[in-house]
Amino acid sequence: MQLNVVILAAGKGKRMASTTPKVMHRLAGIPLLQRVISTAQQLNPYSIQVVYSNTFEIVRESFRHWDVAWIDQKEPKGTGHAVQQALPYFHENSRVLVLYGDVPLISVATLRRLLNDTPMEGLGVLVATLQDPTGLGRIVRDAQGNMISIVEHHDATPEQRAIQEVNTGIVVCHSARLKKWLPLLKPHNQQQEYYFTDIIKLAAEESLTINSSFADSEMEIQGVNDLWQLANLERAYQRENAKRLALSGVRIMDPERLDVRSESVKIANDVVLDINVVLEGNIVIGCRSAIGVHCVLKDVEIGEGVTIFPHSIIEGAKIADGAQVGPFARIRPGTILEKNSKVGNFVEMKKTILGPGSKANHLAYLGDALIEAEVNIGAGTITCNYDGVNKWSTVIKKGAFIGSNAALVAPVTVGENATIAAGSIITTNAPAGQLTIARARQAVVPDWERPARKTFTEDNPSRDSEPLP
Repeated sequence: MQLNVVILAAGKGKRMASTTPKVMHRLAGIPLLQRVISTAQQLNPYSIQVVYSNTFEIVRESFRHWDVAWIDQKEPKGTGHAVQQALPYFHENSRVLVLYGDVPLISVATLRRLLNDTPMEGLGVLVATLQDPTGLGRIVRDAQGNMISIVEHHDATPEQRAIQEVNTGIVVCHSARLKKWLPLLKPHNQQQEYYFTDIIKLAAEESLTINSSFADSEMEIQGVNDLWQLANLERAYQRENAKRLALSGVRIMDPERLDVRSESVKIANDVVLDINVVLEGNIVIGCRSAIGVHCVLKDVEIGEGVTIFPHSIIEGAKIADGAQVGPFARIRPGTILEKNSKVGNFVEMKKTILGPGSKANHLAYLGDALIEAEVNIGAGTITCNYDGVNKWSTVIKKGAFIGSNAALVAPVTVGENATIAAGSIITTNAPAGQLTIARARQAVVPDWERPARKTFTEDNPSRDSEPLP
Protein backbone atom coordinates (compact mmCIF):
# COMPACT_ATOMS: atom_id res chain seq x y z
CA MET A 1 0.00 0.00 0.00
CA GLN A 2 1.35 3.40 -0.98
CA LEU A 3 2.39 5.88 1.71
CA ASN A 4 1.58 9.57 1.37
CA VAL A 5 3.30 11.94 3.81
CA VAL A 6 1.69 15.28 4.60
CA ILE A 7 3.79 17.88 6.43
CA LEU A 8 1.89 20.79 7.96
CA ALA A 9 3.99 23.95 7.66
CA ALA A 10 1.53 26.82 7.13
CA GLY A 11 1.53 28.24 10.66
CA LYS A 12 2.37 31.92 10.98
CA GLY A 13 4.42 31.38 14.11
CA LYS A 14 3.40 34.66 15.77
CA ARG A 15 4.98 33.62 19.04
CA MET A 16 8.37 33.37 17.34
CA ALA A 17 8.36 37.22 17.23
CA SER A 18 10.41 36.98 14.02
CA THR A 19 10.04 37.91 10.36
CA THR A 20 11.52 34.53 9.46
CA PRO A 21 8.87 31.82 8.92
CA LYS A 22 8.86 29.44 11.87
CA VAL A 23 9.76 26.34 9.86
CA MET A 24 12.78 28.15 8.39
CA HIS A 25 14.41 28.72 11.76
CA ARG A 26 17.40 26.45 12.24
CA LEU A 27 18.08 23.68 14.72
CA ALA A 28 21.75 22.69 14.79
CA GLY A 29 22.26 24.64 11.58
CA ILE A 30 19.46 22.98 9.60
CA PRO A 31 15.98 24.49 8.95
CA LEU A 32 13.23 22.80 10.94
CA LEU A 33 11.25 21.89 7.83
CA GLN A 34 14.32 20.42 6.13
CA ARG A 35 14.81 18.05 9.04
CA VAL A 36 11.21 16.81 8.77
CA ILE A 37 11.36 16.39 4.98
CA SER A 38 14.65 14.48 5.25
CA THR A 39 13.13 12.15 7.83
CA ALA A 40 10.05 11.58 5.67
CA GLN A 41 12.21 10.75 2.64
CA GLN A 42 13.84 7.91 4.56
CA LEU A 43 10.43 6.21 4.78
CA ASN A 44 10.43 5.90 0.95
CA PRO A 45 6.93 7.36 0.54
CA TYR A 46 5.02 7.55 -2.72
CA SER A 47 4.70 11.31 -2.25
CA ILE A 48 5.42 14.12 0.20
CA GLN A 49 3.02 17.06 0.35
CA VAL A 50 3.91 20.20 2.27
CA VAL A 51 0.99 22.38 3.27
CA TYR A 52 2.27 25.96 3.49
CA SER A 53 1.08 29.56 3.21
CA ASN A 54 2.15 31.52 0.15
CA THR A 55 2.50 34.50 2.50
CA PHE A 56 5.90 32.93 3.12
CA GLU A 57 6.98 32.13 -0.43
CA ILE A 58 10.55 31.89 0.84
CA VAL A 59 9.62 28.52 2.33
CA ARG A 60 8.81 27.04 -1.06
CA GLU A 61 11.68 28.84 -2.76
CA SER A 62 14.20 27.46 -0.27
CA PHE A 63 13.22 23.89 -1.20
CA ARG A 64 12.61 24.35 -4.93
CA HIS A 65 14.99 21.49 -5.80
CA TRP A 66 13.42 19.03 -3.36
CA ASP A 67 11.04 16.33 -4.55
CA VAL A 68 7.96 17.53 -2.67
CA ALA A 69 4.54 18.85 -3.69
CA TRP A 70 3.41 22.22 -2.34
CA ILE A 71 -0.16 22.90 -1.25
CA ASP A 72 -1.23 26.43 -0.36
CA GLN A 73 -3.47 26.78 2.68
CA LYS A 74 -4.96 30.16 1.84
CA GLU A 75 -6.66 30.64 5.21
CA PRO A 76 -5.29 29.43 8.55
CA LYS A 77 -8.24 27.46 9.86
CA GLY A 78 -6.44 24.81 11.89
CA THR A 79 -4.72 21.49 11.39
CA GLY A 80 -7.88 19.68 10.24
CA HIS A 81 -8.38 22.25 7.51
CA ALA A 82 -4.70 21.98 6.55
CA VAL A 83 -4.89 18.22 6.03
CA GLN A 84 -8.14 18.71 4.14
CA GLN A 85 -6.24 20.76 1.54
CA ALA A 86 -4.17 17.70 0.71
CA LEU A 87 -7.17 15.37 0.27
CA PRO A 88 -7.31 15.63 -3.55
CA TYR A 89 -3.72 14.41 -3.77
CA PHE A 90 -4.19 11.19 -1.80
CA HIS A 91 -4.25 7.91 -3.72
CA GLU A 92 -7.56 6.08 -3.37
CA ASN A 93 -6.03 3.12 -1.57
CA SER A 94 -3.12 4.49 0.43
CA ARG A 95 -1.92 5.31 3.91
CA VAL A 96 -1.44 8.91 5.01
CA LEU A 97 1.15 9.93 7.58
CA VAL A 98 0.73 13.43 9.00
CA LEU A 99 3.86 15.19 10.27
CA TYR A 100 4.59 18.74 11.40
CA GLY A 101 7.17 21.17 10.10
CA ASP A 102 7.84 22.50 13.60
CA VAL A 103 8.52 19.08 15.18
CA PRO A 104 12.03 18.66 13.77
CA LEU A 105 13.55 15.75 15.69
CA ILE A 106 11.01 13.00 15.10
CA SER A 107 13.00 9.87 14.33
CA VAL A 108 12.71 7.42 11.47
CA ALA A 109 12.70 4.52 13.96
CA THR A 110 9.69 5.90 15.84
CA LEU A 111 7.74 6.54 12.64
CA ARG A 112 8.47 3.08 11.29
CA ARG A 113 7.24 1.54 14.51
CA LEU A 114 4.03 3.58 14.30
CA LEU A 115 3.51 2.41 10.71
CA ASN A 116 4.27 -1.21 11.54
CA ASP A 117 2.05 -1.28 14.64
CA THR A 118 -0.97 0.21 12.86
CA PRO A 119 -3.14 -2.04 10.64
CA MET A 120 -3.05 -1.06 6.98
CA GLU A 121 -6.61 0.22 7.01
CA GLY A 122 -6.56 1.40 10.62
CA LEU A 123 -5.75 4.55 12.54
CA GLY A 124 -2.58 5.01 14.57
CA VAL A 125 -1.58 7.86 16.90
CA LEU A 126 1.87 8.61 18.24
CA VAL A 127 1.60 9.40 21.96
CA ALA A 128 3.91 10.18 24.86
CA THR A 129 3.75 10.39 28.64
CA LEU A 130 5.16 13.63 30.05
CA GLN A 131 5.75 14.90 33.55
CA ASP A 132 4.59 18.34 32.41
CA PRO A 133 2.03 18.03 29.59
CA THR A 134 1.06 21.72 29.64
CA GLY A 135 -0.09 22.98 26.27
CA LEU A 136 -0.55 19.57 24.67
CA GLY A 137 -3.67 17.63 23.82
CA ARG A 138 -4.60 14.93 26.35
CA ILE A 139 -5.42 11.33 25.42
CA VAL A 140 -8.83 10.38 26.83
CA ARG A 141 -9.47 6.65 27.27
CA ASP A 142 -12.50 4.64 28.37
CA ALA A 143 -12.61 2.15 31.24
CA GLN A 144 -11.18 -0.56 29.00
CA GLY A 145 -8.21 1.62 28.04
CA ASN A 146 -9.43 2.35 24.51
CA MET A 147 -8.64 5.77 23.12
CA ILE A 148 -11.91 7.64 22.62
CA SER A 149 -10.85 11.26 22.05
CA ILE A 150 -8.11 13.87 22.23
CA VAL A 151 -8.86 17.07 24.13
CA GLU A 152 -6.72 20.13 23.46
CA HIS A 153 -5.25 21.88 26.48
CA HIS A 154 -7.33 25.03 25.92
CA ASP A 155 -10.54 23.03 25.94
CA ALA A 156 -9.69 20.50 28.68
CA THR A 157 -11.34 20.34 32.08
CA PRO A 158 -9.16 20.36 35.23
CA GLU A 159 -9.56 16.57 35.44
CA GLN A 160 -8.48 16.14 31.83
CA ARG A 161 -5.50 18.45 32.32
CA ALA A 162 -4.27 16.08 35.02
CA ILE A 163 -3.80 13.39 32.34
CA GLN A 164 -0.12 12.94 31.48
CA GLU A 165 -0.56 10.93 28.29
CA VAL A 166 -0.46 13.39 25.41
CA ASN A 167 -1.00 13.50 21.69
CA THR A 168 2.04 14.30 19.57
CA GLY A 169 -0.13 15.18 16.58
CA ILE A 170 1.53 12.55 14.40
CA VAL A 171 -1.07 10.23 12.90
CA VAL A 172 -1.23 7.49 10.28
CA CYS A 173 -4.57 6.66 8.69
CA HIS A 174 -6.08 5.08 5.59
CA SER A 175 -6.88 7.71 2.96
CA ALA A 176 -10.50 6.51 2.56
CA ARG A 177 -11.19 7.18 6.24
CA LEU A 178 -9.71 10.66 6.05
CA LYS A 179 -11.84 11.48 3.03
CA LYS A 180 -14.85 10.44 5.05
CA TRP A 181 -13.97 12.11 8.36
CA LEU A 182 -12.31 15.40 7.42
CA PRO A 183 -15.45 16.98 5.88
CA LEU A 184 -17.29 16.21 9.14
CA LEU A 185 -14.98 18.31 11.35
CA LYS A 186 -16.51 21.34 13.08
CA PRO A 187 -14.80 24.31 14.76
CA HIS A 188 -16.46 23.67 18.12
CA ASN A 189 -13.61 24.91 20.33
CA GLN A 190 -12.21 28.08 21.86
CA GLN A 191 -9.91 28.65 18.91
CA GLN A 192 -12.73 28.30 16.35
CA GLU A 193 -10.45 26.02 14.34
CA TYR A 194 -10.85 22.65 12.65
CA TYR A 195 -8.81 20.26 14.80
CA PHE A 196 -7.32 17.29 13.00
CA THR A 197 -7.35 15.41 16.30
CA ASP A 198 -11.17 15.36 16.26
CA ILE A 199 -10.97 12.42 13.85
CA ILE A 200 -10.13 10.29 16.92
CA LYS A 201 -13.62 10.84 18.31
CA LEU A 202 -15.17 10.05 14.92
CA ALA A 203 -13.17 6.82 14.75
CA ALA A 204 -14.23 5.84 18.27
CA GLU A 205 -17.88 6.45 17.40
CA GLU A 206 -17.46 3.87 14.63
CA SER A 207 -15.95 1.46 17.17
CA LEU A 208 -12.68 1.46 15.23
CA THR A 209 -9.72 0.30 17.28
CA ILE A 210 -7.25 3.15 17.53
CA ASN A 211 -3.66 2.07 17.83
CA SER A 212 -1.32 4.11 20.02
CA SER A 213 2.44 3.95 19.70
CA PHE A 214 4.91 5.61 22.07
CA ALA A 215 7.76 7.86 20.97
CA ASP A 216 11.31 6.79 21.83
CA SER A 217 12.13 10.05 23.62
CA GLU A 218 10.50 13.25 24.78
CA MET A 219 12.94 15.32 22.77
CA GLU A 220 11.86 13.95 19.40
CA ILE A 221 8.23 14.99 19.82
CA GLN A 222 8.95 18.51 21.05
CA GLY A 223 7.40 21.22 18.90
CA VAL A 224 8.77 24.73 18.45
CA ASN A 225 6.40 27.62 19.15
CA ASP A 226 8.79 30.35 20.25
CA LEU A 227 12.51 31.08 20.25
CA TRP A 228 12.91 30.05 23.87
CA GLN A 229 11.55 26.59 23.08
CA LEU A 230 13.90 26.45 20.10
CA ALA A 231 16.87 27.42 22.28
CA ASN A 232 16.06 24.72 24.82
CA LEU A 233 15.51 22.10 22.12
CA GLU A 234 18.83 23.09 20.55
CA ARG A 235 20.65 22.54 23.82
CA ALA A 236 18.91 19.21 24.47
CA TYR A 237 19.86 18.07 20.98
CA GLN A 238 23.47 19.19 21.42
CA ARG A 239 23.66 17.40 24.75
CA GLU A 240 22.60 14.19 23.00
CA ASN A 241 25.26 14.75 20.34
CA ALA A 242 27.88 15.22 23.03
CA LYS A 243 26.77 12.06 24.82
CA ARG A 244 26.88 10.01 21.62
CA LEU A 245 30.40 11.24 20.83
CA ALA A 246 31.64 10.70 24.39
CA LEU A 247 30.36 7.12 24.44
CA SER A 248 32.23 6.49 21.18
CA GLY A 249 35.55 7.54 22.76
CA VAL A 250 35.68 11.31 22.19
CA ARG A 251 36.73 13.47 25.14
CA ILE A 252 34.14 16.24 25.49
CA MET A 253 35.43 18.88 27.89
CA ASP A 254 31.97 20.35 28.53
CA PRO A 255 28.83 18.86 26.91
CA GLU A 256 26.97 22.13 27.51
CA ARG A 257 29.45 24.01 25.30
CA LEU A 258 29.64 21.94 22.14
CA ASP A 259 27.69 22.67 18.96
CA VAL A 260 27.42 20.05 16.22
CA ARG A 261 25.61 21.69 13.31
CA SER A 262 25.92 18.78 10.95
CA GLU A 263 24.47 15.39 10.13
CA SER A 264 27.84 14.09 8.88
CA VAL A 265 30.40 13.96 11.69
CA LYS A 266 32.97 11.16 11.97
CA ILE A 267 35.30 11.52 14.94
CA ALA A 268 37.73 8.79 15.97
CA ASN A 269 38.46 7.78 19.55
CA ASP A 270 40.84 9.73 21.81
CA VAL A 271 40.00 13.02 20.11
CA VAL A 272 39.63 15.98 22.48
CA LEU A 273 37.01 18.67 21.84
CA ASP A 274 37.54 21.63 24.13
CA ILE A 275 34.85 24.13 25.10
CA ASN A 276 32.87 26.16 22.56
CA VAL A 277 33.91 24.11 19.54
CA VAL A 278 31.51 24.40 16.58
CA LEU A 279 31.35 21.64 13.94
CA GLU A 280 29.53 22.30 10.65
CA GLY A 281 29.14 20.45 7.37
CA ASN A 282 31.11 17.28 6.68
CA ILE A 283 33.59 16.66 9.48
CA VAL A 284 36.21 13.92 9.76
CA ILE A 285 38.71 13.95 12.65
CA GLY A 286 41.34 11.27 13.11
CA CYS A 287 42.35 9.68 16.40
CA ARG A 288 44.45 11.52 19.00
CA SER A 289 43.73 14.92 17.49
CA ALA A 290 42.82 17.87 19.72
CA ILE A 291 40.58 20.82 18.92
CA GLY A 292 41.15 23.84 21.16
CA VAL A 293 38.69 26.28 22.69
CA HIS A 294 36.53 28.50 20.47
CA CYS A 295 37.44 26.74 17.21
CA VAL A 296 35.04 26.58 14.25
CA LEU A 297 35.40 23.71 11.76
CA LYS A 298 33.31 23.50 8.59
CA ASP A 299 33.71 20.83 5.90
CA VAL A 300 37.10 19.77 7.25
CA GLU A 301 39.06 16.53 7.07
CA ILE A 302 41.62 16.24 9.85
CA GLY A 303 44.14 13.42 10.16
CA GLU A 304 45.64 11.73 13.21
CA GLY A 305 47.56 13.52 15.93
CA VAL A 306 46.62 16.98 14.68
CA THR A 307 46.50 19.93 17.08
CA ILE A 308 44.18 22.84 16.38
CA PHE A 309 45.03 25.56 18.87
CA PRO A 310 42.37 27.95 20.25
CA HIS A 311 40.37 30.50 18.27
CA SER A 312 41.09 29.01 14.84
CA ILE A 313 38.60 28.95 11.95
CA ILE A 314 38.98 26.22 9.35
CA GLU A 315 36.72 25.72 6.33
CA GLY A 316 36.91 23.46 3.32
CA ALA A 317 40.39 22.20 4.14
CA LYS A 318 42.35 18.96 4.56
CA ILE A 319 44.86 18.70 7.37
CA ALA A 320 47.21 15.72 7.39
CA ASP A 321 48.65 13.74 10.30
CA GLY A 322 50.72 15.62 12.86
CA ALA A 323 49.98 19.10 11.55
CA GLN A 324 49.48 22.08 13.85
CA VAL A 325 47.20 25.08 13.34
CA GLY A 326 46.81 28.27 15.34
CA PRO A 327 46.08 29.87 17.65
CA PHE A 328 44.04 32.53 15.85
CA ALA A 329 44.58 31.03 12.41
CA ARG A 330 42.15 31.17 9.50
CA ILE A 331 42.29 28.34 6.98
CA ARG A 332 40.02 28.97 4.00
CA PRO A 333 38.59 26.60 1.34
CA GLY A 334 40.91 24.67 -0.94
CA THR A 335 43.80 24.57 1.53
CA ILE A 336 45.78 21.39 2.20
CA LEU A 337 48.20 21.13 5.09
CA GLU A 338 50.44 18.13 4.59
CA LYS A 339 52.05 15.91 7.20
CA ASN A 340 53.74 17.67 10.14
CA SER A 341 53.26 21.13 8.63
CA LYS A 342 52.62 24.06 10.92
CA VAL A 343 50.47 27.17 10.66
CA GLY A 344 50.86 29.58 13.56
CA ASN A 345 49.02 32.54 15.01
CA PHE A 346 47.39 35.15 12.78
CA VAL A 347 48.11 33.28 9.56
CA GLU A 348 45.49 33.18 6.81
CA MET A 349 45.61 30.62 4.02
CA LYS A 350 43.40 30.19 0.97
CA LYS A 351 43.62 27.56 -1.78
CA THR A 352 47.17 26.76 -0.74
CA ILE A 353 49.15 23.55 -0.28
CA LEU A 354 51.64 23.63 2.59
CA GLY A 355 54.08 20.76 2.13
CA PRO A 356 55.36 18.23 4.68
CA GLY A 357 57.32 19.86 7.49
CA SER A 358 56.80 23.36 6.14
CA LYS A 359 55.79 26.13 8.51
CA ALA A 360 54.29 29.58 8.53
CA ASN A 361 54.52 30.43 12.19
CA HIS A 362 52.92 33.85 12.37
CA LEU A 363 51.42 36.88 10.67
CA ALA A 364 51.24 35.77 7.03
CA TYR A 365 48.79 35.60 4.12
CA LEU A 366 49.29 32.70 1.73
CA GLY A 367 46.79 32.51 -1.12
CA ASP A 368 46.83 30.44 -4.33
CA ALA A 369 50.23 29.00 -3.44
CA LEU A 370 52.01 25.68 -3.81
CA ILE A 371 54.56 25.40 -1.02
CA GLU A 372 56.71 22.29 -1.08
CA ALA A 373 58.38 20.46 1.82
CA GLU A 374 60.56 21.99 4.56
CA VAL A 375 59.86 25.60 3.62
CA ASN A 376 60.02 28.38 6.21
CA ILE A 377 57.65 31.31 5.77
CA GLY A 378 58.74 34.34 7.78
CA ALA A 379 56.45 36.68 9.71
CA GLY A 380 54.61 39.24 7.62
CA THR A 381 55.01 37.33 4.35
CA ILE A 382 52.23 37.66 1.78
CA THR A 383 51.60 36.16 -1.62
CA CYS A 384 50.22 38.95 -3.78
CA ASN A 385 47.81 36.76 -5.72
CA TYR A 386 45.20 39.22 -7.00
CA ASP A 387 45.75 41.91 -9.62
CA GLY A 388 42.24 43.32 -9.32
CA VAL A 389 40.84 41.03 -12.03
CA ASN A 390 42.53 37.61 -11.91
CA LYS A 391 44.12 35.36 -9.30
CA TRP A 392 47.70 34.17 -9.87
CA SER A 393 49.76 31.37 -8.34
CA THR A 394 52.94 31.37 -6.30
CA VAL A 395 55.24 28.31 -6.22
CA ILE A 396 57.80 27.90 -3.46
CA LYS A 397 60.11 24.96 -3.97
CA LYS A 398 61.48 22.54 -1.38
CA GLY A 399 63.70 23.91 1.37
CA ALA A 400 63.22 27.58 0.53
CA PHE A 401 63.50 30.23 3.26
CA ILE A 402 61.27 33.28 2.99
CA GLY A 403 62.44 36.14 5.21
CA SER A 404 60.08 38.26 7.24
CA ASN A 405 57.91 40.92 5.60
CA ALA A 406 58.47 39.59 2.09
CA ALA A 407 55.90 40.17 -0.67
CA LEU A 408 55.81 37.56 -3.45
CA VAL A 409 54.04 39.11 -6.43
CA ALA A 410 52.40 36.30 -8.39
CA PRO A 411 52.88 34.67 -10.79
CA VAL A 412 56.27 33.87 -9.37
CA THR A 413 58.43 30.84 -8.46
CA VAL A 414 60.97 30.63 -5.65
CA GLY A 415 63.53 27.95 -6.44
CA GLU A 416 64.62 25.00 -4.30
CA ASN A 417 66.67 25.98 -1.23
CA ALA A 418 66.43 29.64 -2.27
CA THR A 419 66.54 32.38 0.36
CA ILE A 420 64.48 35.55 0.12
CA ALA A 421 65.85 38.43 2.16
CA ALA A 422 63.57 40.05 4.69
CA GLY A 423 61.59 42.99 3.37
CA SER A 424 61.96 41.98 -0.28
CA ILE A 425 59.32 42.47 -2.95
CA ILE A 426 59.80 39.59 -5.38
CA THR A 427 58.37 40.20 -8.85
CA THR A 428 60.39 37.71 -10.91
CA ASN A 429 61.45 34.12 -10.29
CA ALA A 430 64.09 33.65 -7.58
CA PRO A 431 66.79 31.10 -8.52
CA ALA A 432 67.44 27.93 -6.58
CA GLY A 433 70.09 27.94 -3.88
CA GLN A 434 70.67 31.71 -4.09
CA LEU A 435 69.95 34.71 -1.87
CA THR A 436 67.57 37.11 -3.55
CA ILE A 437 67.25 40.66 -2.26
CA ALA A 438 64.71 43.07 -3.67
CA ARG A 439 64.56 46.18 -1.52
CA ALA A 440 65.81 49.76 -1.59
CA ARG A 441 69.34 50.34 -0.27
CA GLN A 442 69.35 51.86 3.20
CA ALA A 443 70.66 55.42 3.25
CA VAL A 444 71.28 58.10 5.85
CA VAL A 445 70.55 61.78 5.01
CA PRO A 446 73.02 64.00 6.88
CA ASP A 447 71.94 67.25 8.53
CA TRP A 448 68.25 66.37 8.13
CA GLU A 449 65.91 67.88 10.69
CA ARG A 450 62.44 66.69 11.59
CA PRO A 451 59.83 69.37 10.79
CA ALA A 452 58.64 71.32 13.83
CA ARG A 453 54.96 71.70 14.61
CA LYS A 454 53.65 75.10 13.51
CA THR A 455 51.89 77.37 15.96
CA PHE A 456 48.55 78.90 14.98
CA THR A 457 48.56 82.72 14.82
CA GLU A 458 46.56 85.38 13.02
CA ASP A 459 49.50 85.78 10.63
CA ASN A 460 49.62 82.03 10.00
CA PRO A 461 45.98 80.85 9.66
CA SER A 462 46.84 77.39 8.26
CA ARG A 463 44.05 74.81 8.83
CA ASP A 464 46.73 72.23 9.49
CA SER A 465 47.85 74.15 12.53
CA GLU A 466 44.42 74.67 14.03
CA PRO A 467 43.97 73.07 17.46
CA LEU A 468 41.70 70.10 17.68
CA PRO A 469 38.10 70.92 18.72
